[in-house]
Amino acid sequence: MRKFVYAFLIIGTLTFTGCTLPSMIKMSKEQNLTVTPNPLEVHKDTVSYEMAANLPVKMLKKGTAYNLNSFYKYGDSEVAMDPISFKAEDYPNAKTEEPSVTKSFSFPYQPAYKTGTLEVEGVAVKGAKTKTTPRLAVATGIITTSKLVQNSYYAAFANHGYNNQEEIIPVIIPDFNFQQGRSVLRTSETRSEKGKQLDAFIASKNITKTVTITGTHSPEGAERINSRLSQDRAAVIEKYYRAQMKKYDYKGMADEINFILKPVVEDWAGFKTALAAYDGITSDEKSAYLNIINSGGTFVDQERQLRKLPTYRKVFRDVYPGLRAAKTEILTIKDKKTDAEISVLAKQITQGQMKADTLSFEEMMYAATLTPSLEEKAAIYTAATKKGSNWNAHNNLGAVYIAMAIADNSKLADMTSKAAAQLEIAARMKETPEVHANLASVSLMQGNPYKAASHASKALNGASGDVSRGVNGVKGACEIYMAKYADAVRSESSALDTDVNLFNKGLAQLLNKDFSNASTSFAEAARKNSNMAIAHYGAAVAAARSGNADGVAASLTSAVKIDPSLKDKALTDLEFAAFSTTDAFRNALK
Repeated sequence: MRKFVYAFLIIGTLTFTGCTLPSMIKMSKEQNLTVTPNPLEVHKDTVSYEMAANLPVKMLKKGTAYNLNSFYKYGDSEVAMDPISFKAEDYPNAKTEEPSVTKSFSFPYQPAYKTGTLEVEGVAVKGAKTKTTPRLAVATGIITTSKLVQNSYYAAFANHGYNNQEEIIPVIIPDFNFQQGRSVLRTSETRSEKGKQLDAFIASKNITKTVTITGTHSPEGAERINSRLSQDRAAVIEKYYRAQMKKYDYKGMADEINFILKPVVEDWAGFKTALAAYDGITSDEKSAYLNIINSGGTFVDQERQLRKLPTYRKVFRDVYPGLRAAKTEILTIKDKKTDAEISVLAKQITQGQMKADTLSFEEMMYAATLTPSLEEKAAIYTAATKKGSNWNAHNNLGAVYIAMAIADNSKLADMTSKAAAQLEIAARMKETPEVHANLASVSLMQGNPYKAASHASKALNGASGDVSRGVNGVKGACEIYMAKYADAVRSESSALDTDVNLFNKGLAQLLNKDFSNASTSFAEAARKNSNMAIAHYGAAVAAARSGNADGVAASLTSAVKIDPSLKDKALTDLEFAAFSTTDAFRNALK
């Protein structure tokens, strides 16, 4: 803040009502008044200042008082402040010490107050008698740089929930079982439920990438010694699968399917799994099998030892048959509409040409992202809101209305109202970072930065990516309105790199007295948007506060060239009071 000390002569019109009051008026010429800041400044819609007053020694006589009345005068009107009062009884040492008071003042800012002066008059009082000094100006006003803040809005869209990428769906057919030592696919197996399941799958002509068939055998010798048994069991399932495709007229589709045969030979994994699920023997009896298998040695030796166990015949009868099998695992591609199909169908739904259930909710939400038209987005999201209670549909419709308000300021009031209605519905369903981010923008559009800042803080609790950066821009603007300049610098430093956010960052730095970084941020804003006149104006203010006359002239020249209306603003802006009489300043505003 700039501080000026006023030591001035206050001359009163004296009347002979006694020697005390005239004497006080005469001595008041030695009083010292300090107003901080000077010029006055507006922050947070309020003009606040401090006045320190020191009276001369011996000015206050017994039974007297001295009041300092101050007024902010603008045009033919004025705002009266509370007085600063000195009562002799409160200063028993006034004969040897200067009575002093420091008092804070504030008054609500109005645009009409921009140009004016702070005036002070002294009133000496003794009983019912008073003497008053003429008014003198002690400060000028008002610096309104904080009012340069630019509203920052962000439309936060929730995820549509639709996967437009290729999706692989695994399908597992229950194992086909074979007789001991054989690889013939029996009719009883193909006519069973698992056979019908596979047949139905093939008949549906799903888009299939791979068919993996794993052939296995049981551990006993008759199975083991036939080294091709596992391979043959897998191959017979492939043969059956291909025959069914021919039956259902796959034609070229069959060539796109990759068959993978995986014969499993002399492997205990399947047996261990089957044994764990088997309840025909005790845990201790199962442990006997596992001890043999885990002890090492050849597969043949291990199987020979298993035969010696008391429960072997039972296991052979109940467990081994399930190991003589072929497992079929199919990877199929989920059938999806193309983006073009989704777009067309969505438009037809909004126009009443197609039923709403032609597209799923997720497809409708995705369709809105496929058009650049805000009007079409709004129509699609409106249709989506009718497909059940979905917070994200209402949120995204609200976000579209915010985007419309940003795109066309003439629609701001109407779109803000519509956005608020949708977002209130969304918030009742689910409070999410996206909903609060949008409510922050709506609140700022409605002129309530405090409410907007509250929503922004809630949005940042869980927000990620662009939502976090977008809402930080809104929050930073609100914090400038709230005169929380250091907080605003932090918020804007984490905001999206838009011209508005970069400007607000510079303004927050300026108001936080970081003039060097403010200049940098204003320059970045101007580079982002070459037609942003206010960015050059902000740079001029930063230069002025740094005492850089050349910088003031250069930046004002650029600002006025883009926006000639800034000439009149600069001529009355107290930021440039120290430069206003220079030729460079005048030339910059030509």
